[in-house]
Amino acid sequence: MNTYCKVIVLLLFSFTTGFRVHAQVLDKSWNSITEMDSDDQWFTSAEAKAFAENVLLYQRNIGGWPKNIQIQKTLSDAQKKELLVLKNSTEGCTTDNNATSQEMLFLSKIYKHQPDEKYKKAFLSGLDYLLKAQYDNGGWPQFYPLKKGYYTHITYNDDSMVRILDILKEIKDKTGFYSIQPSEEIVEKCKIAFDKGIDCILKTQYKQNGVLTAWCAQHDENTFLPVKARAYELPSLSGKESAQIVLLLMSIENPSKEVITAVDAAVTWFEKVKITGLREDRIIKNGKIVEKKMIPDANALPIWARFMELDDNKPFFSDRDGVKKYSLAEIGDERRNGYAWYTNEPKEVLKKYDKWKKKLLTESNFIPKKVTKSPKDEYNIVVALDGSGDYTSIQDAIYNSPAFPYKRVFITVKNGTYHEKVRIPEWNTKISLIGESKEKTIISYDDYFGKINLGRNSTFLTPTISVEANDFRASNLTIQNTAGPVGQAVALSVVANRVVVSNCIISGNQDTLYTSGEGFKQYFKDCFIEGTVDFIFGNATAVFDNCTIHAKSDSYLTAASTTEGAKYGFVFMNCKLTADEKATEVYLGRPWRIHAKTVFLNCEMGNHIRKEGWNNWLKADAEKTSFYAEYNCSGPGFQPQNRVAWSHQLKKSEAKKYTLENILGDANSKPNSNWYSNFK
Repeated sequence: MNTYCKVIVLLLFSFTTGFRVHAQVLDKSWNSITEMDSDDQWFTSAEAKAFAENVLLYQRNIGGWPKNIQIQKTLSDAQKKELLVLKNSTEGCTTDNNATSQEMLFLSKIYKHQPDEKYKKAFLSGLDYLLKAQYDNGGWPQFYPLKKGYYTHITYNDDSMVRILDILKEIKDKTGFYSIQPSEEIVEKCKIAFDKGIDCILKTQYKQNGVLTAWCAQHDENTFLPVKARAYELPSLSGKESAQIVLLLMSIENPSKEVITAVDAAVTWFEKVKITGLREDRIIKNGKIVEKKMIPDANALPIWARFMELDDNKPFFSDRDGVKKYSLAEIGDERRNGYAWYTNEPKEVLKKYDKWKKKLLTESNFIPKKVTKSPKDEYNIVVALDGSGDYTSIQDAIYNSPAFPYKRVFITVKNGTYHEKVRIPEWNTKISLIGESKEKTIISYDDYFGKINLGRNSTFLTPTISVEANDFRASNLTIQNTAGPVGQAVALSVVANRVVVSNCIISGNQDTLYTSGEGFKQYFKDCFIEGTVDFIFGNATAVFDNCTIHAKSDSYLTAASTTEGAKYGFVFMNCKLTADEKATEVYLGRPWRIHAKTVFLNCEMGNHIRKEGWNNWLKADAEKTSFYAEYNCSGPGFQPQNRVAWSHQLKKSEAKKYTLENILGDANSKPNSNWYSNFK
């Protein structure tokens, strides 16, 4: 064969081979194309570049892409013009069904081989879209900008939120998985967004009868509770979406105690709800499933239901009418065959779990829980998360403290975030809970009314710390309820007598601090207390001395329910009233019960305090029976001339009666008469 013929043969071979390879790529789905190995030389081809041009055309100016589009399909000139017209539209931009995440992945892979700046710009625009779409609570809706209906819920459905967090994790960890490297400023934003997302995941993990389990495919963006989506996607625990969430949590380096707890709980749940002895058979015609049946099979591998009841984990199914059925055979052909009702994805979680746990145990920065049931000195106990104390849990320390002790029990808590509910029961009197530092010794939990969901009194079951024992002391701590603006969520509940809380941060939203007990007296000294609605409430006699009272929204600082006949209720001395910028209309208080008593003396009031000062809570009787007063206050919020007519401005002679001795003194018990002067 002469040289000319060899060249012709070679060219023909190259052309036909190249055509065959490119045709195979074109015949693939868009999803499978984006998942091709990034080192595949196809990304250097003209065909890949043509696909990339389509990706750029479909991207909206806001940065996101619509879903369910085979972007690789050839576009006519008319179609291209239509897409250019749609550039400014935000309708349909989503992360559902792999949208946006898969286009970003494709852009990264082609940029690696064809580093055109327009691909980088489009990728970064997509990343900016994801960051903007995140809720303040850390979750993501299905569509952004928001689309009315169930689309506003926090969506784990089809792993949408997990895919977003995977992108952020790769970028914040600088793994190089994406060939396009954002600026340090954007990397930091990704880190913050990722941490918020993980926090959202932890907050939405469902508690079944007080026990952590798994997740629903979607959760309400305000209450975090499981909610429905389409008619046949009812509130439930999900065997599918929960698996990918747990795998994400297991991928976190140096996981927090909260993450470890979440994973452990979910794995326990997966083991509990797995289905054995049953397999799914399918009849497929022309590439389409035409029949699904569940067949008993003793040798079948474990499977999990897509939807399970929230209260007892029972699998259920539903047609488009939204009626629950408890057998797949009971629903019509269209939904039975056209939806994935079972999954085996949790098997990957169970497969990797033991290795994950062993890795935690062998890492130098992980110290197994150390619990000493008998501390060296039961009256001087140390709690430390790193295992260097007598206990790693505050509650364990309290459980192992002497009941009705003859002398004070000092529990020192080392710096760290203790994610636990703490209860000081009636018999654990004379406990002093002392933090190492106010800002760094944090006791945190996130229960709220809707999450507890045990009836109209659920508020009183939400506290992070519940004090039921007399003569309790707390100092140098942050006590917080992190549930967010989701309704009643107590940080600290004090239903005990002769309690002193000093130099503490008490943080929450609605109903932050509950101070109660008929005839009980409590003293809060040098504290920072913040919240939204009625965030200091109850019927105890309580003095707030030199405290900062911080309003986070337009609302009411106090809601006293003082018992009829009580001489004093809430008394604020030398306090400073501050607020977030958005809080501009805040009342000093309103009467939870009509005999409410609240007095402010020598306090500095910011301009967020309403000129009328007080509100009667639509209770006309309260104007006659409650007692709201001020004396010698200052600041733009102190407008005595504009206060409601039924409130009082104390005379100097009246104000002299408001001393610690008069308010808190215990005339019936001399040994306890000055209990409020001892802060330890």
